[in-house]
Amino acid sequence: MTEAHKPLPNWILIVSGIIALLELMVSGSLVFSPESVLETVDLNAKGVDYVIYMWAARQFALGFIFGFATIKKSVPMLTIAYIFFLVMFVGDFLVGISQNENSLIIAAVVMCIISSAMIFAINRKS
Repeated sequence: MTEAHKPLPNWILIVSGIIALLELMVSGSLVFSPESVLETVDLNAKGVDYVIYMWAARQFALGFIFGFATIKKSVPMLTIAYIFFLVMFVGDFLVGISQNENSLIIAAVVMCIISSAMIFAINRKS
């Protein structure tokens, strides 16, 4: 096999599949039980349901993209998905700083490291 057609290691597919499932579960939680995810948000405030559904749609789209890329075992698709994941968590990091929320900052840094490591692992040439 050539370098371009070298299959992805199973551990990358497993991690990507788990991320896809987690994103889909978060999306479902936001739609069906938002109070379990958003404990400090007044769910009765005007416009909050719109924002929750938009967030759920983002999570669903990301889960679908990760799942499809994993099933296809596509290096370019997984690379783009992890780049999006990285950009999303850089945004979360900036939100965490602006809101002075340490837990969001820590989670975003960890996920940025994981995303970067996965991008490197997917595109590593042996």
